Amino acid sequence: MAEFTQRNYHTTFASIKERSITFEEFQDVKSYLLKSLNRNHSQVSPIRPSFLIIQTAFIGDVILATALIEKLHYFFPDSSIDFLVRKGNEDLLLGSPHLRDVLIWTKKKEKIKNLVRIIKQVRSNRYHYCINIHRFTSSGLITVFSGAKVTVGFDKNPLAFAFSRAAKHEMREGIHEVDRNQKLIEFITDSTASKPKLYPSAAQFEAVQQYKNKPFVCIAPTSVWFTKQLPKEKWIELIHQLRDRNLTLFLLGAPSDSSFCDALILESGYTNMVNLAGKISLLESAALMQAAVMNYVNDSAPMHLASAMNAPVTAVYCSTVPSFGFGPLSETSIILETQEKLSCRPCGLHGFRACPEGHFKCALMIKF
Repeated sequence: MAEFTQRNYHTTFASIKERSITFEEFQDVKSYLLKSLNRNHSQVSPIRPSFLIIQTAFIGDVILATALIEKLHYFFPDSSIDFLVRKGNEDLLLGSPHLRDVLIWTKKKEKIKNLVRIIKQVRSNRYHYCINIHRFTSSGLITVFSGAKVTVGFDKNPLAFAFSRAAKHEMREGIHEVDRNQKLIEFITDSTASKPKLYPSAAQFEAVQQYKNKPFVCIAPTSVWFTKQLPKEKWIELIHQLRDRNLTLFLLGAPSDSSFCDALILESGYTNMVNLAGKISLLESAALMQAAVMNYVNDSAPMHLASAMNAPVTAVYCSTVPSFGFGPLSETSIILETQEKLSCRPCGLHGFRACPEGHFKCALMIKF
């Protein structure tokens, strides 16, 4: 067997992503990385187990993954729990009383170099359990080389064959994402998923207290994906209905959403609206949403913010459907979607930059 070297690392990494690598080639990769990491596999005492949860996907995915933190803490209150996220999502987990540390992987710059760095950091912590929610090769490598006594992930991860345990990942009606994720740890807990939960700080609650003087509604009108975002004219239709109730409307979003929110205020003609997009943080938004009369959101991250705060929410579904398993989890949850049977809906698990059919009826035919 040819010796694995730095020179052919990138070629082999690409083969893993395409699932074309052989087991022997994978063992070469593993041997090389273990030597470069210069660390032995150490077993950790399970008396007070330590856990690493890996979810390096997007904001909503991280929020839903907090359900695992809650469940693990409930069953193992004396354990140490760390969470690995992509850079940019770490602020979501600030304040969690059940986390020891948040590890950050910079994926967008020098990805391979930073991958090796994060693997070294993970191995140095000598986890007992490494629980990988992410289903892609990079996180699979972190899991396999974590040095954890028990490695767990989904069977759809390309490196699942090298995990200690691989749970079946099912996208079928009736199974929520938190239930899918719970499959990863039910062998050490139980089969019932906890609810996701975020912990804004006292300072973050105080920062939005000024907006809570009168009854209000929050609207998060944007999405990264065009086909998951209710069009501007439909939001204005909703605003006109809310105007009759004399409620203050707060528009939430990222700094890049501010211009869209300004346009909503201008074109709706409703003056009792405040554009907070880019002016308050995610956790401050969560603290504000908790006190709202209602929160109107797309099938996007703000819906999961509401779930994590048990805030009342009305979730609008355009091209996607709740049966994908990413629906709202708040006690007061309302789903708005077209009642028309469209052969093109849903058109995909995620959104698109434009309606594939060119008519966007799934959004335009929604009635309030």
